[in-house]
Amino acid sequence: MRIDFTYPDGKNKALTFSYDDGVVEDRQLVEIFNKYKVKGTFHINSGLLDKGNHIAASEVAGLYEGHEVSCHSETHPFLETMSKESVVAEILEDRRNLEALTGYPVVGLSYPFGTYNSQVLDILKSLGIVYSRTTKATGNFALPDNFLEWHPTCHHNHDIMKKAEVFEKAYRSLCLFYVWGHSYEFARNDNWDLIENFCAKVSGNDTVWYATNIEIYEYLTALKQIQFSVDRKLVRNLSSQTIWFKADGELIKLESGKLINLK
Repeated sequence: MRIDFTYPDGKNKALTFSYDDGVVEDRQLVEIFNKYKVKGTFHINSGLLDKGNHIAASEVAGLYEGHEVSCHSETHPFLETMSKESVVAEILEDRRNLEALTGYPVVGLSYPFGTYNSQVLDILKSLGIVYSRTTKATGNFALPDNFLEWHPTCHHNHDIMKKAEVFEKAYRSLCLFYVWGHSYEFARNDNWDLIENFCAKVSGNDTVWYATNIEIYEYLTALKQIQFSVDRKLVRNLSSQTIWFKADGELIKLESGKLINLK
């Protein structure tokens, strides 16, 4: 029996966005995302809120509702140049502040300046951070090997319209299109039409799961907790969420904690 994992409802592709810094241009970007019913993750430096071009702390919960708020360190330093104690403070204080604003655990991160080292990676594991996005583009739709070094597909300025055409034709299960950037770049480059046209092109596709970074992390992690018998006919879902897979082409929905027999 052949088993092929899928995203929720049997979808074979997923799309996610990741935008940094929590700047005022996020207001327009969120408006575009909401218009086309796509989802983004917004990585915020809580220590910079209410300052300069950053949004107000009072905006966070309402502005990003339906999306994900994630860490970006408290003050946006080069983490790899700091002492262990300073790195811990930057991450934990950012988590603490953002959780107070959003009302939910904040366990994702994107690296300030996209830089990190082995010490930073080791520290994150002990601070409750489950994923962290880099700025190293893969150019493909593969899943991450290591969620703490989650490399995106591309920056939004890197031929996303051409990549959207390739993505549309992708047929294998668990393709992931991951776009990152900064919303202030659209204002600086006067190309808001780029992200608007991209969202219009990729939205409304029944084969695509539009998800935040944490939703993708949680679902892919849940897939690793599926237990099969040797003949792959007995399947148990040990995770806390419903998962989907295909057994010889037939779509199966397996709820949390359930054991089924694929006769």
